[in-house]
Amino acid sequence: MNTKLIMLASAVLMAVLGFIASFLPHELLQQLGEETTGIMPVLVQLLGALYLGFAILNWMAKGILIGGIYARPVALGNFMHFLVGALALLKAGQQLNGYVLWPLAVGYGVFALLFGLIAFRHPLATKAPAA
Repeated sequence: MNTKLIMLASAVLMAVLGFIASFLPHELLQQLGEETTGIMPVLVQLLGALYLGFAILNWMAKGILIGGIYARPVALGNFMHFLVGALALLKAGQQLNGYVLWPLAVGYGVFALLFGLIAFRHPLATKAPAA
């Protein structure tokens, strides 16, 4: 499994979400039909900071061996984030107008599956060149 591509894709996704949440919290809340006053914009910006932190973690770890016991905290952190996020988005998508939430839930589910495979399987061994 090409973990470099998965780490890169998840880093880009989380960086985009992080920048949107950090720099456009009022617009994001308006788009979701929520109030843009009080503590909500600050909480959205904190969420953006978390996304940016995960994005830089995945970007920096994209070149290392991940899977099984290798970089297990990185794999499990991503697995937990995407699994719990997918479940929360699925639940919210059922209760709200899910035009934004359903595609995000599907993306989160795909990443949860991929990071689950990475976390709980050993990385594929590369075969040595024939001598």
